[in-house]
Amino acid sequence: MTLALTERMDRIREIVAEHLELEVADLDDDSNFIDVYSADSLALMDVLAALEREWGIEIDQSQFARIVDVRSAYEVVAESASW
Repeated sequence: MTLALTERMDRIREIVAEHLELEVADLDDDSNFIDVYSADSLALMDVLAALEREWGIEIDQSQFARIVDVRSAYEVVAESASW
């Protein structure tokens, strides 16, 4: 993993943890936000908005359903930010 990738993943973990009211250490990159962490759609919309603000991007609403875990959140942000 490159330094930039590691830093971006860490920041995504921090954002997700904050909005799902979890500790970063409790997050697993592949654990489903709804099934494992009992996240609701409002919390997930907050995560989406925070990701957009963090990187100054606009994530197409059609991509919302793809954001199911930390890894997929990174993929959607990376595509939207053209990393």
